[in-house]
Amino acid sequence: MKPRITLITLGVDNLEQSLAFYRNGLGLATPGIIGEEFENGAVVFIELQPGLKLALWPRASLAHDTGLVPAERGRSAADFALAHNVNSQQEVDVVMAQASRAGATIVRAAQHKNWGGYAGYFQDPDGHLWEVAWNPQFVIPD
Repeated sequence: MKPRITLITLGVDNLEQSLAFYRNGLGLATPGIIGEEFENGAVVFIELQPGLKLALWPRASLAHDTGLVPAERGRSAADFALAHNVNSQQEVDVVMAQASRAGATIVRAAQHKNWGGYAGYFQDPDGHLWEVAWNPQFVIPD
């Protein structure tokens, strides 16, 4: 298999609330909710970068589409994290503050890391974990 990730789908409890968080709070561009005319079709697509989109899809719709039963044991934010890398420590602080204003839960405030970088974590309204990091070894193209 040739790795080619083109879509990351997050199961959400409240599609309107998640749309408001990502679009209004974080400022990510999206046309909003589409596909409402289809059963289990309402979804939000957000362009992250060329060739990569984020989808917000109700958990019930994702479960229906896959045929899986939602987890009975509950969810753990430590099961999965998305990382947003930036080009400076200051930019980490700016993004973390924006997420907080948008309603994110700050899990760990940004701090210097033993590997030489600077990073913090927040959770979106559905508990999805995001890392915001500056790694001096990465150059992030605009």
